[in-house]
Amino acid sequence: MSEDIKKDEYNPDIVTLEDDNGKEYTFEVLDAIETDEGRYLALLPTFDDPKKMLDDSGELVIVKVGEEDGSEYYYEIEDDDEYEFVADAFVDRLENFFEIEDK
Repeated sequence: MSEDIKKDEYNPDIVTLEDDNGKEYTFEVLDAIETDEGRYLALLPTFDDPKKMLDDSGELVIVKVGEEDGSEYYYEIEDDDEYEFVADAFVDRLENFFEIEDK
């Protein structure tokens, strides 16, 4: 017996990243952009505890996607100009769907 999948069912893309100290963080992938410089992801932290979600700043995490030996890796964008360009592009794309405040 098979179950019908609803067309409107929401199935987010979830990634888990590990910091330099080995602590893991879970994010939902909100959007992806490809430019001449590479591929980038806009991530939003996810939480099992609703209280932690309310306490979070809701700030997007933007990473650059790299590939090494056939595996995908996510890197912090170190160049300020590159980061600003990509962040602005994500804000332009996402502001129609989410409430985004300029700082």
